[in-house]
Amino acid sequence: MRDRLRRLVPTREQAAANRWLRWLGPALHHPRLWHISRRGVALGAAIGVFFGFLIPIAQIPFSAATAVVLRANVPAAMVSTLVTNPITFPPVYYAAWRTGTWILGEDELPPMLSESGTVIVEIPPAEGGVLARIWRSITGVGKALLLGLGIFACLFGVLVYMVIHLFWVVKVRRQRRRRRRRPARE
Repeated sequence: MRDRLRRLVPTREQAAANRWLRWLGPALHHPRLWHISRRGVALGAAIGVFFGFLIPIAQIPFSAATAVVLRANVPAAMVSTLVTNPITFPPVYYAAWRTGTWILGEDELPPMLSESGTVIVEIPPAEGGVLARIWRSITGVGKALLLGLGIFACLFGVLVYMVIHLFWVVKVRRQRRRRRRRPARE
């Protein structure tokens, strides 16, 4: 499992060679950014989850740049942006939109959705055309979606930080207990 994760996590050289991260230059090579520590990994994962939920494109460059600025673990920040991927994207964005509409008190469906959440394909009226109807649909969900994504980004970012931090503390305490028991047996 650990070897599989290491293959997925980009190396310093791969990150430095990436055209989207090249602008970070020498700052990306600082050893602390690649060191595995409780604070660094927890903060890096929280940053990645935050940007993974908040913005749909260029998540990895934003999370890597923020990890460099905050001295968090860069690989954890880059990998954790994959919380939203092509498989999870539709349910996450739908849940964020529903959360936003609930908080704003809006209960109407966007122009192109039915009660079940499926997309309605209709012949658009003469004014505007298909692109105008799609644009109206996007702007109709925009405010609620942005609010929901902001809430999800903050909430899950903090949650990931706390879970990793807690998991790390529990793991270290178990290891210490095991080490203390060994000399007593020998």
